[in-house]
Amino acid sequence: MSQPPPSAVGLFDRRGWRAHRGRAARQGAVDFLHAEVAEHLTERLDDIARDFPEVLDLGTREGTLARALMTRRGTRSVVAAEPAPEFLAQHREIAVAADPEFLPFSDRSFDLVASNLVLHWVGDLPGALVQLRRVLQPDGLLLAAMLGGDTLVELRTALFEAELAEEGGVSPRVSPTIALADAAALLQRAGYAMPVADLETITVTYPDMLGLMRDLRGMGETNALAERRRTATRRATIARAGAIYAERFALADRRIPATFEILFLTGWAPASGQPRPLRRGSATARLADALGTTEHRLRSRD
Repeated sequence: MSQPPPSAVGLFDRRGWRAHRGRAARQGAVDFLHAEVAEHLTERLDDIARDFPEVLDLGTREGTLARALMTRRGTRSVVAAEPAPEFLAQHREIAVAADPEFLPFSDRSFDLVASNLVLHWVGDLPGALVQLRRVLQPDGLLLAAMLGGDTLVELRTALFEAELAEEGGVSPRVSPTIALADAAALLQRAGYAMPVADLETITVTYPDMLGLMRDLRGMGETNALAERRRTATRRATIARAGAIYAERFALADRRIPATFEILFLTGWAPASGQPRPLRRGSATARLADALGTTEHRLRSRD
């Protein structure tokens, strides 16, 4: 197996990933998905009745989320952190070039860390979550959105089958992801209190597969795996993938859907006085009594 180039660090080619984001910024970024997810993040914050004076927007891109956070009551400053310097030139906020795998911030710097669709590009997610907890004040909040495992399942299926048929094998395209069932436990292992994870699905339709692929390039969300193929995909493979996509997934109006699964993570930096779950077996009342029903014991079968 060929070795990754020197620019690659672990799972992802960090230099290549930054280059993809920089190209998107220079060419006029496609940001409808990031804007919608930023709105969902701010709506979640609106449900929390407290102020967050010092805020970090991690993976800020063109600054949609940073501007929304700056207008919140109680916000004193927002630091916009982004690995692609081309995006930072557009910011009026405090801007810092920073990779989410290597945070340059001191301990207890922020009351809130908000992250919009960047953590799925982290090779060591548990390590990144620990770093984010470190930069939070006690009782500070992490609120993050990242792409989940069913994102672009239609495109991945079409490319897999087309590449196998046309080229006799497949190249690495799919990044590892965490499942919803594991996300809250991952936050807990990283030291967060009251961890919560939930999913939302956003479906976008396109006239054809090439339109979707242009948008992914404009988002900076193209393949940055360290072991990805370094040559262009054959035209015949792309053509077959487009045909498979349309045949397998097209809607009644002949447009094709693209699924974006958004995984939301919420966790608090530990602090004294926070609510804590009761010790197992410490309940003083029966659930059956509270529900007004009868409790039945289950019997096992061999």
